[in-house]
Amino acid sequence: MARILIISTHGSEDPTRAGLAFLLAKGSIEAGHDPEVILAGDASVLARKVVSDSVIPVGIPPLKDLIQSALDNNVPIYT
Repeated sequence: MARILIISTHGSEDPTRAGLAFLLAKGSIEAGHDPEVILAGDASVLARKVVSDSVIPVGIPPLKDLIQSALDNNVPIYT
């Protein structure tokens, strides 16, 4: 089991890239690893629920579902 640090710098201005960090975290959990997510720069706005609830990436689940998955699995999220 590996510890994985995922750094995101994309916020609501690029919904698909914003969702990738949390999609990677979800995949890491499913593979048995311990991910941690850092929201840096523009991604820091995703820490606000009103913002993250409105982000709909293309081709992957809504950001609110991905974040909820991370929270349910006790993934540390740093801003």
